[in-house]
Amino acid sequence: MSGRISLFCDSGMSTSLLINKMRDSAALHGKDYEIFSFPFSEFDAKAPVSDVCLLGPRTAYALPKLKAKYPGLKIAVIPSQIYGLMDGKGVLALAEKILREE
Repeated sequence: MSGRISLFCDSGMSTSLLINKMRDSAALHGKDYEIFSFPFSEFDAKAPVSDVCLLGPRTAYALPKLKAKYPGLKIAVIPSQIYGLMDGKGVLALAEKILREE
């Protein structure tokens, strides 16, 4: 599986450790993903070139508005427990599940 996964949080800083863990998990399993993190303020610029967009729990409030604004994008919120544990494998699994959805 391959694709571009973008994570968005308040400032883009808290997801940097998480994306490194996601990249490590992908590499370990021979998967070819481009994984990036951005501040939420860059959603409009970065999301349209992403295959899946994941929001940090603190930006979950924006999900309904974003889904309405970008009906063709795959957007979801990272569950607080997975995010809090910095579970790169778990977030990668979530992204893959969303990528498979039609």
